[in-house]
Amino acid sequence: MEYAGKLLPVFILAPFAGSLIAIFFPSDQRGATAWFAGAIALVCFLATAGLYPFVASGGVLRYELDWIPELGLNFTLRMDGFAWLFSALITAIGVLVVLYARYYMAAEDPVPRFFALFLAFMGSMLGIVLSGNLILLAVFWELTSIVSFLLIGYWHHNAHARDGARIALTMTAMGGLCMLVGLLIMGRIVGSYDLDVVLASGDAIREHPLYLTVLILLLLGALTKSAQFPFHFWLPHAMAAPTPVSAYLHSATMVKAGVFLLVRLWPVMAGTEAWFWIVGLAGLTTLLLGAYFAIFQQDLKGLLAYSTISHLGLITVLLSLGSPLAAVAAVFHIVNHATFKASLFMAAGIIDHETGTRDMRKLSGLFHYMPITATLAMVASAAMAGVPLLNGFLSKEMFFAEAIETHLVNALDTMTPYVATIASMFAVTYSLRFIHGVFYGPMPKDLPKKPHEPPRWMRAPVDFLVLACLVVGIIPAQTIGPFLHTAVVSILGDRTPQYSLAVWHGWNIPLIMSFVALSGGVGLYFLMRSYLATSVEGPPVFRLLQGQRIFERVLVTLSWKWARSLEQSLGTRRLQPQMCFVVVLALAAGAFPLVIGGFKLPPLLIRGVDPAFALLWVIGIACAVGSAYQAKFHRLVSLVLLGGAGLVTCITFVWLSAPDLAVTQLLVEIVTTVLILLGLRWLPKRIEQPEDTEDLPFRIRLRRLRDFLLAILAGGGMTLIAYTVMTRPLPDTIASYFLARAYTEGGGTNVVNVILVDFRGFDTLGEIAVLSIVALTVFALLLRFRPQADSLETPEQQRVQNAFDDDHPERATGDSIAEYLFVPSVIMRWMFPVTGLLAAYLFLRGHDLPGGGFAAGIAMSIGFILQYMSGGTRWVEERLRIHPLRWMSIGLLVAVATGAGSWLFGYPFLTSHAQYATLPIIGKFPLASAILFDLGVFSLVLGATVLILIALAHQSVRAPRAHTRAVRAEKEGVR
Repeated sequence: MEYAGKLLPVFILAPFAGSLIAIFFPSDQRGATAWFAGAIALVCFLATAGLYPFVASGGVLRYELDWIPELGLNFTLRMDGFAWLFSALITAIGVLVVLYARYYMAAEDPVPRFFALFLAFMGSMLGIVLSGNLILLAVFWELTSIVSFLLIGYWHHNAHARDGARIALTMTAMGGLCMLVGLLIMGRIVGSYDLDVVLASGDAIREHPLYLTVLILLLLGALTKSAQFPFHFWLPHAMAAPTPVSAYLHSATMVKAGVFLLVRLWPVMAGTEAWFWIVGLAGLTTLLLGAYFAIFQQDLKGLLAYSTISHLGLITVLLSLGSPLAAVAAVFHIVNHATFKASLFMAAGIIDHETGTRDMRKLSGLFHYMPITATLAMVASAAMAGVPLLNGFLSKEMFFAEAIETHLVNALDTMTPYVATIASMFAVTYSLRFIHGVFYGPMPKDLPKKPHEPPRWMRAPVDFLVLACLVVGIIPAQTIGPFLHTAVVSILGDRTPQYSLAVWHGWNIPLIMSFVALSGGVGLYFLMRSYLATSVEGPPVFRLLQGQRIFERVLVTLSWKWARSLEQSLGTRRLQPQMCFVVVLALAAGAFPLVIGGFKLPPLLIRGVDPAFALLWVIGIACAVGSAYQAKFHRLVSLVLLGGAGLVTCITFVWLSAPDLAVTQLLVEIVTTVLILLGLRWLPKRIEQPEDTEDLPFRIRLRRLRDFLLAILAGGGMTLIAYTVMTRPLPDTIASYFLARAYTEGGGTNVVNVILVDFRGFDTLGEIAVLSIVALTVFALLLRFRPQADSLETPEQQRVQNAFDDDHPERATGDSIAEYLFVPSVIMRWMFPVTGLLAAYLFLRGHDLPGGGFAAGIAMSIGFILQYMSGGTRWVEERLRIHPLRWMSIGLLVAVATGAGSWLFGYPFLTSHAQYATLPIIGKFPLASAILFDLGVFSLVLGATVLILIALAHQSVRAPRAHTRAVRAEKEGVR
């Protein structure tokens, strides 16, 4: 059992690994890519089938990998009978859809991208059903939303595909965020995020005061995912996706994720009046409206989309009833719906593929051209309608049997059997319309293509699924029975009821309801046939209420109208008011806890002040004040003074015995000063004008006084907090823990670096990820930056030097500049290996002495800055291969891989190991696995810094060209 549990990660890793490989297949290798994707799906299916004996007897396979065990965040996978059934559906139908897509996708489609996304989605769905941790489930849940967005928008040149993808992502992702909050609260109620613990805590959850809050939040996630009213409208718009996507996502996988969650949490959430009303009302409304809307659709896939919504509503209604037998019927119908609906989507795709249209007003008489496909589609449609001897009939009979039972005495329970009968009648109507309207009647005219049967292997998946509908419908107990029982027992446990999968139960009320639905549906279709043949898309009256239009209006109102109103009333494009608002908010946030907590000023103690240290701080304060005073008109002077203040801070760290901070501060100060200096070149010029302070308007004087007071309050407040902390007795902090364990557990004597790469390595991983995002954002902004016209002109000193060169025929333009910088440029070029050696020195000593990956990355970037300053952009990039994006990616991957590597040895994520190694001559030296993590930090910091440097450097290349074009345009305008 334990060995079998170790196979569970394969179910998730294999599709994701296959996705990464598939994307690199050549675009013209459609067959090879399909075979590869199919092999991955088939392996997963065979592995699923091989694990059935372990879950058939009620066993649960588990695989647990520690992540942050203190917070209950572990990578836990579990497979019980229900998870096995869903895994089998996901992988089996996945194999069939891959085979179908091989022939459906056109030669000009980027097929490797399709199969890469397809495998990624399969891995995400398997992650949902196999998750044994609530937070892990939420992660995979959102992954399915993201990948489905890419699959629905696969044909991104199509506006309908883009809109459908956007609507689907917005609805399902918002629901997923609500679900995440609900899962977090549920975990807090139970005291654990482990699914086994949660499933054993049903009474504690139902009796908790926050039960209703958790229920609503979880239902927002489940109902949006499964397209239940009022969130149903995203699914019809998702039909713009390729048909293989619809056959997989919108029949067997993604839309089933919501009902999967409802079934999974049914033992702990169901059985209350709130559950019955909320889930039941949403399900009944969806069941009825989905079936009604499906009748009036003219698009084949639109009809199937609304029928899917209706059948998902049927499953939701069953789960709302709170009866174990209803739960059995729900699980049974999940399987049945997946089989007949996947086959119908594929049949609709075949019709579209071979005729060139899905418009039912243009389709008729196709049985003459496609008899085999028509027969298969008719059988699947009959299963959807609930015709006897097909699988859909059995689960619908179980639905009718539960609908007529009394669960709670209220109006909703009373109306359930009537709504169920009417909705089933509508289902017969739209199923008969699919059969009769498409395959019978007059021969079609003016079709884009001449209809014919599809290739044999394109139809093979439909053959298999329709055969399953027949076999399950005729001998259910011998085919689906054992697998259904295994799934039901894993959900209900001791509450598993006695149930029968016999085809004939005698003459009873459910059978009468079936005959009423069948006869009523047939009669309704023939009454409406002439109207449906020529009507516009959508049901009468309701077609005016378009979900997409309402969605768009809500989005426009929230993201444009209201946002613009707030911006106009509260916002400004000027930096000064924004900074003022931020500072005031920070002051309020800092003062509030002090006032509430009864803060008292500490006594002023002046003792033991070193005159040299005091003088140092006087210099630093003077530099800071001078920098602020000169910032408006004398930016270079302000930057020099700012560097002086930074240098004083660096010396202060040395004085107070913080060498690590001093090294980092010095290196960062050098790099930021140079980068800001390069950026100052492109800022608009400001010329100081003499002003008479007595003639200034009162408004300006008041604003300056306000800014001055805010500056005093902010600076004084920070000074007061710092002084208070430093003059009070030091409490027992976590510092003693780090000091005691830095060497014994982290393998290093530099406590600061051990904290960064070991004890708080997860924080550092998040910080470097944020750094990479910031670097990419700054790079993108600088690429779009276009300086003002007065900044495009060549600097005055350079113009003088170029004029001197132009006046002397023996000199070329730029010789004077080269001569001026000849000695400095040679020195700076020679400094490149020196800075590289310094970076290596800082990196290797960082675990025991001041240094580390961050400081080494900054030091190495100084070498690149010197090269750009000495030789210019073109000179450097002609001689050095500089790939900052690659460096950043490698750094982040190395850091993550180092953390994940500890899993291979059974330790939590980012667990470090340290020991001494021995080399000849050198002898023993310390070696820690955290050095690999530090290497990732080094690579990412170097890449991020150089990326910003490149953006600034390329501005000097673009600017002369832009200036030349502007001058040329001006001259032509004068002419």
